[in-house]
Amino acid sequence: MTGFFGILAGFCVIYGTIVVLYSGLSNLWMWAGFAVFFGGLAWGCHYYSLHKKSVPLWIPVSAGTFCMACLVIFIVIEALIFLGASGSSQPNLDYVIVLGARVREDGVSSSLKKRLDTAIRYSRENPETVFVLSGGKGDDEPVTEAEAMRDYMVYNGISPDKILLETHSTSTVENIAYSRLVIEEDRAKKKERQAASANKVLLPSGAVVVAPDKPVQIGILTNNFHMFRAKKIAGKWGIKDAAGLVSQSDPVLFLHQCIREALAVFKDRLMGNM
Repeated sequence: MTGFFGILAGFCVIYGTIVVLYSGLSNLWMWAGFAVFFGGLAWGCHYYSLHKKSVPLWIPVSAGTFCMACLVIFIVIEALIFLGASGSSQPNLDYVIVLGARVREDGVSSSLKKRLDTAIRYSRENPETVFVLSGGKGDDEPVTEAEAMRDYMVYNGISPDKILLETHSTSTVENIAYSRLVIEEDRAKKKERQAASANKVLLPSGAVVVAPDKPVQIGILTNNFHMFRAKKIAGKWGIKDAAGLVSQSDPVLFLHQCIREALAVFKDRLMGNM
């Protein structure tokens, strides 16, 4: 086991370095933490192999149990993430919430670009759909994610009239919660602009009835690894049966994103966010 954990520690150092060089220092601590964790396990296994008689049995048993529990939980969560990564081709949605991701000084990140390209394709095929671009401004971001997303979509030919901004969120939970408020505000404004007779139907008998509003259809657009958690959080915040519009992931960051997403699913489940 010493060699196995040593290899994992080395892999974390190498792949973590690639991730940091590719996407920035914000991802340093996760892989540094993994490297220290696996390195510590490698050292512990080596020490135990040399001093079995002096180490109480409960220590290796507890460590082994903890590692096995973490592995089982990780496998289960990753299975849920992959099973929930499938998308929908449902057309003519009323609103599509596009979840934000990191914005750099030189433009949108690779993951966010893939989401926006998917949104642009959907908009061209479904011109009546309104897009809610969701994301605030991080400490290391030049503008809010929502504003950078709008600029990218408008530059690629999408009408600003089909774009709403949510510029305050800093997490997936806030993305969903605040975007729902934006949608509700937009629907209220549209109802105010409609003529009083717009929803009235004249029956053959001459009677007039008010036609009920059709249920609003909402989609969530994000990368495949993120879809499971996004839809679960949407359901928690009252957006039931949201259609999932999936964009692909950056191949270099795919492993990083899946592992980070597993940690996020575990955290949001513990906090009751999903």
